[in-house]
Amino acid sequence: GNAAAAAAAEEDDGDWGEEEGERTKEAADFGTSGRLAAATNTVAGVTLLWSEPAEARVPKRKWRLYPFKEGQPLDPLHLHRQSAYLVGRERLVADIPVQHPSCSKQHAVIQFRAIQMQNTEGRAVNRVKPYLLDLDSTNGTFLNDERIEGRRYIELRENDVIKFGFSSREYVLLHESSGGGP
Repeated sequence: GNAAAAAAAEEDDGDWGEEEGERTKEAADFGTSGRLAAATNTVAGVTLLWSEPAEARVPKRKWRLYPFKEGQPLDPLHLHRQSAYLVGRERLVADIPVQHPSCSKQHAVIQFRAIQMQNTEGRAVNRVKPYLLDLDSTNGTFLNDERIEGRRYIELRENDVIKFGFSSREYVLLHESSGGGP
């Protein structure tokens, strides 16, 4: 039936051949917002500045974020155990804590989303891809040295370099099949 086809199409890591071209960039859709929703979207008593979209998924591909401080590699962060990772100074809620004073308490989110695409045979399948969302941070989130717009999901790609605020720390996005690592 349809459910089986939908389940089979959930994620296909086959040959895609679409890494070139325009990055997908979408208007943020936060659905309804109101005090009731805000009251339910709290962790450890802290109201989160975003809520996960309906298409949020835990990725099958083992993505990693490699931090560099002044050119020196630090321990990689594994990004495949949950569907979203909050970056910020608010240690109670941040999955990726940052200390730099130019970073906001809730600065940005790396969100994995199931996006419907066509594979090489022309079948519609869902592919789980990482996206970066700046939570209207004061000093911005930078993707490959360009400040991204606030409240818009920007597709992330292998080898992308992410920076938060004025911190000199750089984060390079790779996955288990990336050639050679950083």
